[in-house]
Amino acid sequence: MNMILYKYKLDLSPPTMSVQMMLKALDVRCEEKDVDIFDKEYMNKEFIKINPQRSIPTLIDDGHILWDSHAILIYLVKKFGKEEEYYPSEPLKRAVIDQRLYFESCNIFGLLRLIARPIVYHQYKGVSDYNIYECNDTYERLNLFLEKTKWVAGDDITVADFSLIPSVTSLDSFVPIDSTKYPNILKWIDRAKEWPFYDINQRGVDDFTKLVNRFCA
Repeated sequence: MNMILYKYKLDLSPPTMSVQMMLKALDVRCEEKDVDIFDKEYMNKEFIKINPQRSIPTLIDDGHILWDSHAILIYLVKKFGKEEEYYPSEPLKRAVIDQRLYFESCNIFGLLRLIARPIVYHQYKGVSDYNIYECNDTYERLNLFLEKTKWVAGDDITVADFSLIPSVTSLDSFVPIDSTKYPNILKWIDRAKEWPFYDINQRGVDDFTKLVNRFCA
C-alpha cells in the first residue's frame, strides 16, 4: 500500500468523491481531515495559508501542496498508477481526456455550483427554469459523448470518468436525468456502479441528496 501524508476533504463534495475513488483504485492511503463548509472552516487563516484558493480537496504529499481535483487525479495516476493506466500518453487519447475534464469543470460542476450555492447558503428554493434548461442541454452533450463508447473518453476507464461520475450523479439530485432522452448517461452510470470502489460515490451522493432535500424543504 502506498502512502500520502494528508488530505483535506468533504465527503459529499463531488471533487472529493473523485479523489477518494482514485485513492481506493490505486490502493493509496492517507491521513484525512474533514473540512466543515457550514462553519466556514475553509476560510480560516490556517487553511488559506495552505490553499489560497480555499478549495476542497487539498492534498499534501511530502510537503508539497496540491489542489483542484483534476490536477490531483492526474498526479495520483502518474505517481502511483501503472504505466498508461487511466491517463494514457498517446496525444489524441490524452487530448480527449483533457477535453472531458474541462467539460466537467466548466459545464457540469459549474452548473452544480451555480444551482447549489444559492440553495445551501441563501435559502433559495428549487431550481430555476433557466438552470433546468442548461442542465438538460449539458446532459444532451454528455449523452452524445457516450453514443459510441463505453466511457466518456473512449472504451477504457480514465480520469475523466472518475471526475464526471460524482458531478453528474450529484447534479441528478437537482435535475433528474431523463431515461428516455439520455439513455447513454444512465448506462454509463450503471457501468460505473460495478466499480469495486463505487460505494464511495454512492455514500457521497446520498449525503448530498439529503442536504439538498433539507434545504429545499
